[in-house]
Amino acid sequence: MQAMNILSVTSMRNEAPYLLEWIAYHKMIGISQFLVISNDCSDGTDAMLDRLSEIGLVRHLRNKNYEKKGVQWTALDLAAQDPWTKAAEWIFVHDCDEFLNIKLGDGHVSDLVNTHPEATGFALPWRLFGNGGVVTLDDQPTIAQFTRCAPEAFSAPWTASLVKTLFKNDGTFGKLGVHRPKKPQASLLDRAHWINGQGIRLPKAFVAQGMVLLGPYSGQSQACINHYSLRSAHGFFSKSQRGLPNVATKPIDLGYWIDRNFNGNTELSIQRNLPSLKDALADLKSDPILGSLHADGLAYHRSIAAKALDTRDGVIQLVRMLTQQSIPMPERLGQNLTETLRRLNQEAKGQ
Repeated sequence: MQAMNILSVTSMRNEAPYLLEWIAYHKMIGISQFLVISNDCSDGTDAMLDRLSEIGLVRHLRNKNYEKKGVQWTALDLAAQDPWTKAAEWIFVHDCDEFLNIKLGDGHVSDLVNTHPEATGFALPWRLFGNGGVVTLDDQPTIAQFTRCAPEAFSAPWTASLVKTLFKNDGTFGKLGVHRPKKPQASLLDRAHWINGQGIRLPKAFVAQGMVLLGPYSGQSQACINHYSLRSAHGFFSKSQRGLPNVATKPIDLGYWIDRNFNGNTELSIQRNLPSLKDALADLKSDPILGSLHADGLAYHRSIAAKALDTRDGVIQLVRMLTQQSIPMPERLGQNLTETLRRLNQEAKGQ
């Protein structure tokens, strides 16, 4: 069978400790190309991307003029005009803390696509992974360190039920989006065939504009997105400084931590890829330039935590983070609240 041309698109800032693992993992499971748009890096991420570009693993663009639309939307506009995007058979827009977890076959993207040859899109739910009590920023793979997570069926906070979408680049949609492609072409929607993480076909209404999977559509038996948005407590200090790429006014603070620090379940399915990942990661680090930049970036992020913990506010925040464990509410209540919030958001946009 002919190999699929699958393009990963992402915007990136200050991800030096995590970049190589993210590239190595997704290349290993079948992502064929990486289009990375960086901005305002101070930890060497952009230099790492330049080197990865030199050795043929990524295409690296710099995002410099994003004041009007914001970082992530400007990056997606840049990506949309890129020849790699135009030539891609499949496109997957995701972030450096999001790992595509295929639970079929050998955990390869082809295992998912070949199971559903009629599919033109896969809307895959987030699985929120908590901090799991990890304090220090260690040079170990994310998928090895963080195994504690939210339940599979999980609706509140509403961010827990969001999706990321692997979709066929067949002209059905006119614009890239953060969670799903945008601007559906009405004349082409009937041919769209989207599958959820449980292998169930999604209704046309969802294909047109849905971003949240609730109730019977929230299953993850075939695939999901492992979302490691917190990682270590020390690493969270540098993430707090970086901010969110798509909502510049929303802080990454204790509230962000509380919304995501669910540790009541254990999920290990992604670790079947761990031995191969460690080999691929070691290979990347053996490049003298990448190895050095990775070590420097790790030291930079550790220094941010050290500076924060030399202040009163930093120590107080760390204590609060390490003593706070988020507890899921009853699922029926969570679904009702998320549905209500979604309705209120739509009403607010209509005003």
